[in-house]
Amino acid sequence: PRSTWSRKVRSKRDDFEDILEERRNSSDLRYAFKCYTPVLYRGLTPCKAATLKSMVLQSEQLLHVINQVSAESGESTDVVKDEAAAILEEMAHRLQLRTIRFFAYTLSKAFKALYRSVCVNEEGIQRLQQAMQEHPVVLLPSHRSYMDFLMMSYILYTYDLSLPVIAAGMDFLGMKFVGEMLRMSGAFFIRRSFGGDQLYWAVFSEYVKTMLRKGYAPIEFFLEGTRSRTCKSLTPKLGLLNIVMEPFFKGEVFDVNLVPVSMSYERVLEESLYARELLGVPKPKESTSGLLKARKILSEDYGSMHVYFSPPVSVRSLAQGRINRSQFNLTPRHVAQKPSEETQAFVNDVAYRIVRLQQENMVVKPWVLVATLLLQSVEGMELTELMEQTSWLRDLARMFGAFLDWPDHTPCSMVVSSSISLHRNLACVSGSRISLVVEGPQGPETPEEALFNRAVSVLSCASYRNQVLHVFLRPALLAMALSNANSSRKEDIYSCFDFLRNVFSDEFILSPGASVQDFDEACHLLVKCGAVELLHQDVVMAESGRTVLSFLTLLLEPFLQGYQVVCRYLREEATENLTEKQFIPAVRSFAVKLHLSGSLKCYEVLSSDLQKNALNALIRLNVVRRVRTLKS
Repeated sequence: PRSTWSRKVRSKRDDFEDILEERRNSSDLRYAFKCYTPVLYRGLTPCKAATLKSMVLQSEQLLHVINQVSAESGESTDVVKDEAAAILEEMAHRLQLRTIRFFAYTLSKAFKALYRSVCVNEEGIQRLQQAMQEHPVVLLPSHRSYMDFLMMSYILYTYDLSLPVIAAGMDFLGMKFVGEMLRMSGAFFIRRSFGGDQLYWAVFSEYVKTMLRKGYAPIEFFLEGTRSRTCKSLTPKLGLLNIVMEPFFKGEVFDVNLVPVSMSYERVLEESLYARELLGVPKPKESTSGLLKARKILSEDYGSMHVYFSPPVSVRSLAQGRINRSQFNLTPRHVAQKPSEETQAFVNDVAYRIVRLQQENMVVKPWVLVATLLLQSVEGMELTELMEQTSWLRDLARMFGAFLDWPDHTPCSMVVSSSISLHRNLACVSGSRISLVVEGPQGPETPEEALFNRAVSVLSCASYRNQVLHVFLRPALLAMALSNANSSRKEDIYSCFDFLRNVFSDEFILSPGASVQDFDEACHLLVKCGAVELLHQDVVMAESGRTVLSFLTLLLEPFLQGYQVVCRYLREEATENLTEKQFIPAVRSFAVKLHLSGSLKCYEVLSSDLQKNALNALIRLNVVRRVRTLKS
């Protein structure tokens, strides 16, 4: 049954309002055709999409590159200009209010069917409204679902804010009708990679910078570059961030406001799809027919959703004392220049700061805690034990600063039961025990099929556990360092912590150069919860600390085992001519063999994401070398 609890997040953070409450009590048609008059950037009248394209094609920056490409290729400038125009035509949005109204109506129907509530922090909306009037705004949402960008536009329309122009992958253009509808609702389409295509890069970057300089509309893109299949934050991609910050560096705008947005789902639409992708099942191609087949999800219950708009981050404030902008005056503005090491380091720091802000304002649902505990007992556990441990973990998460969505004045048993009911496709209660649900064929299955089905269940559950990892990560690294260091001396513990942090810096969001701060934060939290004591130059486990430290160590165990299996494969079975394309299937086959022989119990080791991250870490640490080979 659907819960009627009034949920309030206990925190100093902003309060939430459910934007679907009004939609349930008034006409969707009236909402779609409401008077929509957003306050614009500095009161400017936005130019039409066609005018915007003309400005891009006539810009000094693009004309300079067209002349360069013409000289290098031998083609006439007119031919290269036509190529640039074709690229822009394929890329550009055609934002139209009538399409927005169509989406406002249809999404209202869909969201009311899918979600119990969509909660937004209205103070964040007020801050955003103010920021939009003062400086160009870049919206940076977390990316866990296809729903993210639809929900963002829906929320801004609801609150009468300027609709964003959204960077979208070319994949969506494969959905003929839907792709064009997305274009008319503000999406502009870019290739997943540009290679060395100088003209494509020039058209793309000039298009984005022109929209930013003119305050045309808020620009929205996903800093992670793609949906996170694991629901962990991904290492930020810097390309687009570099582009939107460049007009500030060159003095073309006074400031740029970056707005991190945290989007938290009680139940993710793509949960089992993601698990299968991580196990090697190809991602379904985006298509209109696929979308129509997916209509059955409208009969499912996906619980609540929280969207938190963080305070705008001023690039000007962050750059104070870090960036000497006079260096950008040494080259004419229309000439592209490669960012200096100083600039690149600054952009990288800003990217990590934004992702940390996204993480800090992610709302943690009760099921996330339940899933975390179930994964530490994959064979199942007593329901009463789960209730007790969830209550304990809730208190620990709060102590560590988690943004918890926990109902007030409701027994823990009711909260846990409600969570299990919502996620009954992942966990079930039989008698007095609870265990993960493993879907499989009606008839007999092979050992490989049984392993795959079990792994789908575990990885689906892990995608929820991963949503709270940022809360426990630093203390967990310290707990693991304490159990592996050969002494209790603080400097030895730190050395071990720093090594583990370095190994896992492709796996988790760990800001480069912040190892000492992370260690201090971990020490502070473990002292605060009574798990460790700092004695002179020693870090020692407190008498009551074993439970906390054991839980934290187990939290990272799947990742440690995954990296160990990759190392073992490279040592025992890899050949000299192993290609990156062959690597994932080969490691997966090796892990399956270990599982079937009974020498490996951890299902998360089968995840392609974990295997890729392990390989990247080994390359970064110079344990493995990547060698380019010439095709015969």
